[in-house]
Amino acid sequence: MVAFLMALLIAAAMIAPIFPYAKKRPVGTPLTWGEAMLAGTYIFFIIFWIYGVVPHQWLTLADAELGWRPDRIWFGPGGSATLPVTGWSIDTPWFPIKISARAVRDIVAVLIYVAFLGGQMWIWAWWQNRGKRADATKAIEPVSTYGRPLVKQA
Repeated sequence: MVAFLMALLIAAAMIAPIFPYAKKRPVGTPLTWGEAMLAGTYIFFIIFWIYGVVPHQWLTLADAELGWRPDRIWFGPGGSATLPVTGWSIDTPWFPIKISARAVRDIVAVLIYVAFLGGQMWIWAWWQNRGKRADATKAIEPVSTYGRPLVKQA
């Protein structure tokens, strides 16, 4: 559990500096070769971490500590799910599909991938549109406390 939570915490710590850097860096400034190599290496390591290490730690946690094996049937004929908080057991012989703990483990892994992919696409769009946000804030006319546009005095 500790390894999975630390992997998530390290992923968040690696992603967090992108936002202040994007606000600091002027839009349209060309990259030097060194900056491009450093940025590419940093982003590669983040992608390696969120698509390699975090899902691996989840799968290890589910297999080792939680014991989500393929022979543990949660729903379907011969299965019984136990609710984690209350400890109640639910018999589901009427459910026609067998869903094992391993299947749920894999579904959670897929959801981790989908969440990171969605976050990655959102950050790309946010980075690319930072110039539009800056232009939009400059285009707003300054107003007085009463909401009237300020006029330059001659």
